[in-house]
Amino acid sequence: MAGPTTARRGGEKNGKSKAGGSSKPSKPRSSSGRPRPGGGPRKGGAAASRPSRRRRLLLWSAAAALGGAAVIWLLYGSGWLCVTRVDVSGTKTLTPAEVRAAAAVPLGEPLAAVDTDGIEERLRTRLPRIREVEVVRSWPHGIGLKVTERQPEVLFERGGKFVEIDGSGVRFATVDQAPSGVPRLVMEAQDSPSTRRFGAGRLEQEGVRVAAALPAAIRRDLQVVRVRSYDSITVELAGGRSVVWGSGERGEAKARTLTALLKAAPDARHFDVSAPGAPAVSGS
Repeated sequence: MAGPTTARRGGEKNGKSKAGGSSKPSKPRSSSGRPRPGGGPRKGGAAASRPSRRRRLLLWSAAAALGGAAVIWLLYGSGWLCVTRVDVSGTKTLTPAEVRAAAAVPLGEPLAAVDTDGIEERLRTRLPRIREVEVVRSWPHGIGLKVTERQPEVLFERGGKFVEIDGSGVRFATVDQAPSGVPRLVMEAQDSPSTRRFGAGRLEQEGVRVAAALPAAIRRDLQVVRVRSYDSITVELAGGRSVVWGSGERGEAKARTLTALLKAAPDARHFDVSAPGAPAVSGS
């Protein structure tokens, strides 16, 4: 009897292979279906890097804490950055020594710990002549005091002395001699109904308001601001000239009108700008 044919023997071999008896395991494949490079999956890559990152973070945190402590020690505890000098600028009537004494800056204290707001408050309270002050740290050892003084708008004579009043109506100093070029404020409203209604302080401020409204060219000739009531204020200029101003209201319009009248009638002696739309001139 004839043996199995070649075709049959080949079929049986292929059948055994498909059954998995002797075939090799297939390579692992990626999600795309392609074989993963390098064979099997990587082991422990991300897990191995975590301790290293933690160590770096811990080192950076420790370095930052040490750096912050060093800065705090340098500013507050080392004694290297302490106040040793106080510089004053902007004074005109006041002296730098007066400003330093009133400021009472604590010498030897760490510069970073100086209470600049407290220094400003002391200066404004103790020296009313100071209108504005800026306190600045001047590293490594200085405090700077930049002062702006009040300027007198008018003088009010009282008891043989002169009270200086600024453009805001603040009485800030009393002096023995009148500063040159500063007009007098004369209050004659003691018995006026305006005093009972508004108070002497308000009438004084109205007089200051009139003086502040005058342009520089007229102010140079201003000698007296006379207040008789709220709506009866008179301005006296050099050369015997007088101006009926009325109240302190509409100051800009009255100043423009007076400027035009002085140019149009330079020889006039009496001006009335209490109603700036209908002024009057006389005595020319």
